[in-house]
Amino acid sequence: MTVLRNERTDRSWLCLMLLLLLTSVGGSVAGAEDAADAGPEFTRRGADSCLACHDETSEYPVLDIFRTPHGSRTDERAPMAGLQCETCHGPGGDHAARLRSGEERPLIPMFNDEAIHEDADGHNGVCLDCHDDQHRSDWAGSDHGFAELACVDCHQIHAAQDPMVGGFGEVEVCMTCHADVRADFMQRSSHPVREGLMACTDCHAPHGTADGSGLVAGAGTDTCYSCHAEKRGPMLWEHAPVSEDCGLCHDPHGSVNPAMLVQRPPLLCQSCHSSTGHPSLAFTGAGLPTGSPSPYLLGSSCLNCHAQVHGSNHPAGEALNR
Repeated sequence: MTVLRNERTDRSWLCLMLLLLLTSVGGSVAGAEDAADAGPEFTRRGADSCLACHDETSEYPVLDIFRTPHGSRTDERAPMAGLQCETCHGPGGDHAARLRSGEERPLIPMFNDEAIHEDADGHNGVCLDCHDDQHRSDWAGSDHGFAELACVDCHQIHAAQDPMVGGFGEVEVCMTCHADVRADFMQRSSHPVREGLMACTDCHAPHGTADGSGLVAGAGTDTCYSCHAEKRGPMLWEHAPVSEDCGLCHDPHGSVNPAMLVQRPPLLCQSCHSSTGHPSLAFTGAGLPTGSPSPYLLGSSCLNCHAQVHGSNHPAGEALNR
């Protein structure tokens, strides 16, 4: 009787162990499937795992980020106060594990220039998760947005000083693409950009504007008036191009003509004003029809008489001459 009870007990224990083993295997398989579905893992040591390689000697040094707002641990809005490096770069567990094993490691997308331009909207979305405010709400309709530029084409996130923020290093960044504008700024008459007294963003809004002009104060003349307030009307006697668009007469980036004019007077003036019945015909090889140049065309040309070309408040200044 005792022997029979022992045999039954042994069978029960055997069945129980087999059941536990099957449960364990099933759980391991399910756990593996869940882990696969979960995707890449975050690194266990956070930024410490990244900084072990990406120090000042690395091809991709990142330590200067701690000298920027992004690297603040006390500001809850900063990436470093959250998931640290992986807030922007995504889970880096696989990247770090392959490095330790000596395998060829996949680049995290934010490091891969080709991946950035294949999916500029996706990469910009990482930045816009935090920076989607009124200053960047028009990015989707901007020229830079249509050109599929990535934020990191202009901004340096890991640099102690992003050249596009708080300094005039932005001019050099802009000129890497806008070489034609660089040439304009080298002409005899231009805004003082190359002297360091102005920057591109004094006039342009690189993240776009609601009216699509890309100018900080909107299309038309308001951007110019933000510096040249003395030209703002209303005037008693107005010169129509002045209130319409300064660019009708001036090239804002620079010109070979004085005052950044698109043409020299009197040719510029005669592009709108007929010379019929007026002694202001342009110079020709034979002079004027009278056989000699008019003295009114010498020196400042039309401005010899019409000096108040931007408008006049004088009661007798209908012809903009006083």
